[in-house]
Amino acid sequence: MTATSRRPTPADPMPDAPTGPGVSSGACRDMPPELGPDAVGVLEGRTFMFSDARGDVPRGSIGGLVHDDTRFLNQWELTIGDAPLLVLSSGTVDAYSAAFFLANADLPHLPANRVGVRRQRFVGDGLYERVELRYFGVEPVSIRLRVAVGTDFADLFEIKESGRDRATDIVRQHELDGSALGFGYRNGSFAASVRVEADPPADLVDGDALVWDVSLERGQQWSCELQVPLRCGEEDYRPAVRGFGEAFDHGPEDPSTRWAAEKPHLHADVDLLRDVYHRSAVDLVSMRIEKTIAGEPVVLFAAGLPWFLTTFGRDTVITAYQTMTCGPDVARGALIVLATHQAKGFNDFTDEEPGKIFHEYRSGELTQLGLKPYHPYYGSADTTALWLILLSEYWRWTGDADLVRRLRGNAEAALRWIDRYGDRDGDGYVEYATRSTQGLGNQCWRDSPDGVQYADGRIPVLPIATCEMQGYTYDAKLRMAELADGPWQDPAMAQRLRADAARLCEQFNRDYWIPERGGYYAVGLDGDKRPIDSMTSNMGHLLWSGMVPEERAGQLARHLMSPEMFSGWGVRTLSTADVGYNPIGYHVGTVWPHDNSIIAAGLARYGYRDEANRIAVAMLEASRHSQHRLPEAFSGYDRSFGRQPVPYPTACNPQAWASGAPLLFLRTMLGLEPREGELVADAHVPDELGRIRLHHVAALGRRWNVEAAGSECTVAPVD
Repeated sequence: MTATSRRPTPADPMPDAPTGPGVSSGACRDMPPELGPDAVGVLEGRTFMFSDARGDVPRGSIGGLVHDDTRFLNQWELTIGDAPLLVLSSGTVDAYSAAFFLANADLPHLPANRVGVRRQRFVGDGLYERVELRYFGVEPVSIRLRVAVGTDFADLFEIKESGRDRATDIVRQHELDGSALGFGYRNGSFAASVRVEADPPADLVDGDALVWDVSLERGQQWSCELQVPLRCGEEDYRPAVRGFGEAFDHGPEDPSTRWAAEKPHLHADVDLLRDVYHRSAVDLVSMRIEKTIAGEPVVLFAAGLPWFLTTFGRDTVITAYQTMTCGPDVARGALIVLATHQAKGFNDFTDEEPGKIFHEYRSGELTQLGLKPYHPYYGSADTTALWLILLSEYWRWTGDADLVRRLRGNAEAALRWIDRYGDRDGDGYVEYATRSTQGLGNQCWRDSPDGVQYADGRIPVLPIATCEMQGYTYDAKLRMAELADGPWQDPAMAQRLRADAARLCEQFNRDYWIPERGGYYAVGLDGDKRPIDSMTSNMGHLLWSGMVPEERAGQLARHLMSPEMFSGWGVRTLSTADVGYNPIGYHVGTVWPHDNSIIAAGLARYGYRDEANRIAVAMLEASRHSQHRLPEAFSGYDRSFGRQPVPYPTACNPQAWASGAPLLFLRTMLGLEPREGELVADAHVPDELGRIRLHHVAALGRRWNVEAAGSECTVAPVD
């Protein structure tokens, strides 16, 4: 390194690269305000659509119809008399549908609010929309209804940032009879097309708009249907014609249908718990990804709407862990899909190293043409250990030794990655630093550029070894020792792994402990092996991993529940006493449901059940203010600041591991664990939640009924 070279940091991980700082995959995303605070988003699988409250997508906005990382519509505007409509009410009906109740604006020949308009929107393998007009004026009227359509076939990354103009490469194939508009695009091996089909056909095709001249008398109704099928590469997708409340029917053998049908039935004295449980399940199914691996259909969950409707290693694994009480299919799917794409070689551009589990998988044009490193990208240093933890958890809940033996090679490759490549300098800790000019600077769950910082706000130099990654490694090695003693029948391996874990635990508790401020763990070690001394929620992950000595657990519990860390809605990502605290900073003061679900599980592991319940109840109460859905994050303002949580402005909503959080809270309150061939419970249900009955929990090849109130609990197998 030359005297003038700058050292890499998460904010500038490649300071000497000609392309400049690394490019984030969206961890620090800015959502422009053009769609307004009442923007409406709907999703189904890999398809989503964002619009403003009218249902419109103006050109130049982040809105539009997106499928599989490609935007197929970037304009979708409905007008009467060339004037935007007035909003009466709008919002989602189901995760995949929305309704917009509108009226005409004031026009020269038509006063406002004479024509009532209802738009009914459904997404899934494209878009289906019904537009209905009803006239309430006295005299007959003729109006011109226009649907302006546009597409840019932008890659998802270009929607968030900026991209090239494809206008000259888009081919139009409009039907002159007004029945359809067609758009197609090709760039090398990448091809996509979209049609807008109208019934009844429009009276006029005006550029890229469909225009109807409609004559109405008082009380008369008129409607049209718009279907938007898509073509991605060689695959054709056509939306279903549906009504509100009609769920997608994928057949009884479909893995997502089976997961939804076979999840436990919850009966609770308190409506809040039932409502959150139901909403979480609905949202999770809406984010499903279905694949076929070696002839086996599998299901797993995408990370979240809007930017992350794809497989994210860390998010996918943690969501599968959170939802284990709802059945093992999602965990099985996650294990198989991630193992299938486990790294086998080296690639600087994608941060690939042998044995590593990937971070993010994309399918858009920029990725397919090799301009982005996401096919897949391996830039996370914690996912590999988390995959091992999930493999163990799956075995504990199912006893499926066949899959565990089938994936042994993947598990051993993951362990080798931890020791050889994750531990970059041989000091016993897993560290990260990107090798890619487009790589992530922070490769832990706090993956924004300022997500890891000192207490005084400075950004540390790379490579960084965050504390929770060491906890995950410790837990993973102990769990793999359990598998080595069990289905792998390798006692020497088990002995070696337990010795490794013991050394790591002793070393960690020496190097990461900071005696000041009442005693706590540094969030990490920097590139000079100095403790990064900010006080963060990551301490709770150490409790979850079991890496904290009993005598220190109480100190962590007090910190986590202190006014500086606990907002009243949940534990903040960063203490308010640290200089970098920002209640609306992505990882530096916000409150994350998934983070809190892990913290609560960790507190309960060490016997701090009241503290765990305080977090769980606060989160459930927070969901009241967001239609019983927990978003990706809340702002970190204190509960006394307002009567409801202040939203984080660009939170994914829904987001998989936020939707999974209530399920892990429920498991923590019930103390559910499979043990020695039985499902056991150690309940500590908060008084305000009354009695809980969870029926038909799948564990160890059987179904179980669980009933609990307070510390009283019964678990019985279903005959």
